[in-house]
Amino acid sequence: MVRLFDLSSGTYAAGHRGIDLGTTPGTPVLAVATGRVTHAGRINGRGTVSVLHADGIRSTYEPVEPRVTRDQMIAAGTPLGTIAEAPLHCGDVACLHLGARRGKVYIDPLALLGAAGVRLLPVP
Repeated sequence: MVRLFDLSSGTYAAGHRGIDLGTTPGTPVLAVATGRVTHAGRINGRGTVSVLHADGIRSTYEPVEPRVTRDQMIAAGTPLGTIAEAPLHCGDVACLHLGARRGKVYIDPLALLGAAGVRLLPVP
């Protein structure tokens, strides 16, 4: 994990509306859940893929060299593309930025990986 989700500053203020997972260029990027590809292309010079899932959550992945097309139905684990060589999202370190929204509300994408809400508590 390179960077965690942080929406503490508010919807349009500074923060981090996703998670960054360290990786290497060329690594396959897999869909977190079944859905329909709503975008596969470039935004601001970076390759991106967005998938709308049956529960209304939209997951977005960047920087990705897409291997899927818009309106394509995909299953969980389907390769969406590969981590792009450049431009990188995390500066000098290759990473996958995974974002998630329900409607216009950003949510912690760790929930899509089954890891959100985990808290370590001190032993009494």
